[in-house]
Amino acid sequence: MNKKIVVIIGGPSSGKTTLIEALKVKGHCCYPEISREVIKEAQEQGIEQLFLEKPLLFSELLLEGRKKQFVSAQNETSAIVFLDRGIPDVLAYMHYIGDAYPSFFDQACKDHKYNAIFVLPPWKDIYISDSERYENYEQAQLIHAHLMETYQKYEYSIIEVPKDTVEKRVDFIVKRLAI
Repeated sequence: MNKKIVVIIGGPSSGKTTLIEALKVKGHCCYPEISREVIKEAQEQGIEQLFLEKPLLFSELLLEGRKKQFVSAQNETSAIVFLDRGIPDVLAYMHYIGDAYPSFFDQACKDHKYNAIFVLPPWKDIYISDSERYENYEQAQLIHAHLMETYQKYEYSIIEVPKDTVEKRVDFIVKRLAI
């Protein structure tokens, strides 16, 4: 069996989690975004915004979590595994805030290659903020640009998912993957 590990990317509030949940409902193997988990754990320890207060630590925790997701995805029995964000997202966010990172971040992107990348573009009509999402819509657009640039640096062909209903977005991805 030829395993496909597929990543859904996009800036904050572009519909990634909703799309992953819809894919899961249709019976696809899906892994959730792990940053909310990291953020909540930090908040329980009294750090309100770990990404803002200790961006390198936050990014290292995300990098390790996403590497573990990649390995787990490889071991799934499903032929296709969908991930809500990938390893290059970590670097894109570091670029966004202008911080440097150790070379092992770059190496992790080279060592863990995905089969397909689908991007959800910024979409003002569905944009919302919450306790884990501090960015405004303009910042979300900048993050989107950094995501595109970072994934392209690692030579990924990025497929843009049209702004449409969740069902049509799922259908678009399924048809593109021929599943």
